Amino acid sequence: MTALRLIQPSTARLIRVFAALLLALPLLSACGYNTIPTAEEQAKAAWSEVLNQYQRRADLIPNLVETVKGYAAHEKEVLEGVVEARAKATQVTLPADALTNPEAFKAFQEGQAGLTSALSRLLAVVENYPDLKANQNFLALQAQLEGTENRIAVARRDYIEAVRVYNTALRTFPSVLWATLWFTGNKPFENFTASEGASEPPKVNFN
Repeated sequence: MTALRLIQPSTARLIRVFAALLLALPLLSACGYNTIPTAEEQAKAAWSEVLNQYQRRADLIPNLVETVKGYAAHEKEVLEGVVEARAKATQVTLPADALTNPEAFKAFQEGQAGLTSALSRLLAVVENYPDLKANQNFLALQAQLEGTENRIAVARRDYIEAVRVYNTALRTFPSVLWATLWFTGNKPFENFTASEGASEPPKVNFN
């Protein structure tokens, strides 16, 4: 009987704690407990799409360069510039903390901006070669590249918005309470910025 008296209050306390947890879960959700992890996962998913589209562009470049070379082999500097820019952009190693690492994120963005600039110069040079512009293989590659650039723009836009939502959640009430008390390891994500000279057209010398 003594043992039963000891066990029963303990069991009752466990039941009360369990019931309190069950009641608390909906309240935690309602007051924003899930806001930070949900926003974080959405931002990570958006980042994965950015990487996917940049890789898609990188995969198109070798065929594009070879096609242009067949008509404008003497544009050696421009062609080599694209190849080198692609190599630089694809060789950037992204650490696991890339989204919270300003240096790593900046290196990635600069590499991709350099490739964008090199491609702009290449396409500007193509304007000087009517036969190349009419080549079906080139036209197909150009269409794919343009489509990919559009996808990159959309992916970047979605990432920027997802990061805005996530970073805001870390700083605003009531989710800031969870960031302070529970998600203490969460840091704001880096975001894209306009590249220097991004609004300027590429300068090409045809002399």
